[in-house]
Amino acid sequence: MYQELARTIIKNVGGGENISNFTHCATRLRFNLKNDSKADLQTLKSTKGVIGVVNSNGQLQIIIGSDVSNVYKEILNSNLVVSNDKQEDKKKGLSSIFEIIAGIFTPIMPPLTAAGMLKVVLIIASTFGWLSKESQTYYIFNFAADSIFFIFPVILGYTSAVKFKCNPYMGMLLGGAMIHPSYMALVNAKEAVTFLGLPMKLVTYASSVVPIILVVFVMSYVENFADKVSPKPIRFFLKPLITILVMIPLVFLVLGPLGSITGEGLAVLVNKINTVAPWLIPAIIGATTPLLVMIGMHWAIIPIGFNELALKGFENFIGPGMMVSNIAHGGAILAVALKTKNKDFKQLAGSSGFSALFGITEPAMYGVTLKLKKPLIPIMVAGGLAGLYCGLMGVVRYSTGMPGLASIAIFISDIKPSNVIHALIACGIAFVVGFIGMFVVGFEDIPNENKEKVKKEKKEAKPDLEIGEVMATVKSIADGEVIELSAVKDEAFASESLGKGFAIIPENGKILSPINGTVASIFATNHAIGLESEDGTEILIHIGIDTVRLNGEHFKSLVKEGDSIKIGDVLVEFEKDKVVKKGFDISTPVIITNTFDYKNIIPIKFGKVKAGEDILSLA
Repeated sequence: MYQELARTIIKNVGGGENISNFTHCATRLRFNLKNDSKADLQTLKSTKGVIGVVNSNGQLQIIIGSDVSNVYKEILNSNLVVSNDKQEDKKKGLSSIFEIIAGIFTPIMPPLTAAGMLKVVLIIASTFGWLSKESQTYYIFNFAADSIFFIFPVILGYTSAVKFKCNPYMGMLLGGAMIHPSYMALVNAKEAVTFLGLPMKLVTYASSVVPIILVVFVMSYVENFADKVSPKPIRFFLKPLITILVMIPLVFLVLGPLGSITGEGLAVLVNKINTVAPWLIPAIIGATTPLLVMIGMHWAIIPIGFNELALKGFENFIGPGMMVSNIAHGGAILAVALKTKNKDFKQLAGSSGFSALFGITEPAMYGVTLKLKKPLIPIMVAGGLAGLYCGLMGVVRYSTGMPGLASIAIFISDIKPSNVIHALIACGIAFVVGFIGMFVVGFEDIPNENKEKVKKEKKEAKPDLEIGEVMATVKSIADGEVIELSAVKDEAFASESLGKGFAIIPENGKILSPINGTVASIFATNHAIGLESEDGTEILIHIGIDTVRLNGEHFKSLVKEGDSIKIGDVLVEFEKDKVVKKGFDISTPVIITNTFDYKNIIPIKFGKVKAGEDILSLA
């Protein structure tokens, strides 16, 4: 549902290429468009799931209601939005590095997995005597599986160029030059070579990772320079010509050797760590993999594992540790499935636990672990202990593959038969410790009776009441002047599209709770807060009009999601005078978002009020 709505919205705002930036607030999507005339406002207004459309302050606002965050996520995941400039500008530091690495390596995971699993099949076939290593059939399958590593410079030349926003085929051209047979002949001849009168360091770039990424990164700037200096009538051929003339010397004289030294340096560092403390890396990776995956930092270490595999034919940097971490994850989540009394949650934990055993942890991570939080404790302990065992026993993997039971064959070796046995023992340690540890740590179970069921029961009960029978009252959230919603200068609130209620122009900067209940949600910028009363009334307080544009400046929340609150408790403080000085209307709508659960919502008082006075009667 959300995916379809997201696609419809993108199409009718003029397509992804027409979006320069987008975000969302508590109830609406907010788009900055390159060309406003391309947006089909009438179609958007009539789209199912869209409550209303407002074009204000150079921003197209599409009102969705409480489901806005779900639609926003689907737009982000759709890959239909070409640019989101302001958001891109905010990505700095480590997060941007992780994103770049992820963008470079994610597209090549399918062929890497295919090659790794083909290796698994060959290992099994040769181990059980089904296929001789001396046969031509084995020979051909084997070099086909190895080819992915050999042509790394070409493949990574393409994916790196896509990520660095330069011509991907130029990236492939440079990668191809680095593994061309004629260049390889120079390397194999082992004779001194000069280029442009300068001595050239001969390096084998086949199966390398770092050099081509460095090369394409520099090429992105060279290509941009070439674009600027090339006259428009001849830019088509002059731009790529300038790029290749500049890059080839840089590749073979500077960047390639520098990247090679960096890659070899990583290998030396890993070897030194393994020499001094062979247990360290697998233990750390085994313990911290869930955290690394949550923040995206696992992408920072995956290239090191690939580099090790390419240079040595085996690695222990990420493979063993990530495998036992996933097994530990599966064990802990299967314990949750066994222990929970919630039938729906039991099914989710059971299926996602088994998926984790086979290397796919996302359903378990986001469906169970992060929801309960406590499973992280046994998962990390179990992963660390099993990783420690891998390190002490020298467990390595010989190919790529999903880090789980499905790829256990990548640990099989003729040279080291015990390797796979120790890998299986480590998996057993991870599962048992994770499973039992979950029972020891425990967790707060999710009750079978979910919110939807409670709401449904309340909704079914209320129609039996007389219209005049008061179910609840809503108090004033501040000293100030209460006005009708229709007077609010925002179509979504004024039209009561989001629900009935009132608005108040506060005299000071303190927003108080109008009910006894809990804090259901707080928007990141603290300008909007959702509440749920003890009797099920759902309330949205939106401080000011369009104040999301302040990005949280001048707003401070004094509560957090899940907090219990009483009438009169201070929820949010804001610097009223500074907000008004910046030109914002501080009229604050108080909306009953489950309006249809009531027969009638009756205003009690308008005009000057004190905080805590009754304003609405819910019948």
